[in-house]
Amino acid sequence: MGPVLDIVALRSLVGVADCGGFHRAAEALCLSQPAVSQHVRRLEKAVGRPLVERRGRGAAFTAEGQLLLADARRILTAHDDAVRRLVRPVVTTVTVGTTEHAADLILPIVTAALDGLEVRFRVDRTARLDEAVDRGTLDLAVAMSEVSGAVTEPVGSLPLTWYAAPAFKQPAPGAPWPVVAIEQPCLLRKRALEALTAQGMSPYVVCDAGYSAGVTNAARAGLGVALLADTGDAPEGLTARPDLPPVQPAALGFRTRQGADRELAATVRGALRTALAA
Repeated sequence: MGPVLDIVALRSLVGVADCGGFHRAAEALCLSQPAVSQHVRRLEKAVGRPLVERRGRGAAFTAEGQLLLADARRILTAHDDAVRRLVRPVVTTVTVGTTEHAADLILPIVTAALDGLEVRFRVDRTARLDEAVDRGTLDLAVAMSEVSGAVTEPVGSLPLTWYAAPAFKQPAPGAPWPVVAIEQPCLLRKRALEALTAQGMSPYVVCDAGYSAGVTNAARAGLGVALLADTGDAPEGLTARPDLPPVQPAALGFRTRQGADRELAATVRGALRTALAA
């Protein structure tokens, strides 16, 4: 009988790659650092070649390590899928990511579509959602197609509306317009500035925010106008501004991780398309 590649050791190897080193991998896997190191040495003994080289606090994979890493991901995906199907058939945990702009619309749709399953959500920016799907830490994700670096399936679009505080002091004719937006890169920021510029309104960003909550807070304080997702009701403390240039809806794309349950993904995809079309 030839060498056997241990599942636990393979998980540690993937952890070192995803986390960028032994120490962070140990924290993510809830193991001690010596345990992670021992797992990697066990694999190196099994294949008879070095796989990982330490570089300060980080780690670099050898050519053989890169090859095994790719196989390890496939093995772990097949293993985890088998465990989900056979060992724990009653309760399935699904991790779903969505862009912050669309969260108010997406979360209720996905929750209803996956009724009876354990659903965990991650709300983040599109680039980070793409990375999480590629790593396999998200099963499904809904993000902005236009700024996604991956191929996505269209599921609908996100309507966009201008909002401002009731007490917002409108600029005098010919004066620049203050805009509140999420820091770059952000699709809504880009759309907002382009729309106002096209009308000769000389927009400028008066406040950069890290997240949507910061945008609404700054707009609520009267600092400027904000382009936000239209979920049916205006955010508290803000009123819609239909007098400002209309902006086309933002396309939403759907992604699934490699090896994800196809039937489950189809259920969510169909629910999103139906609800967003309505």
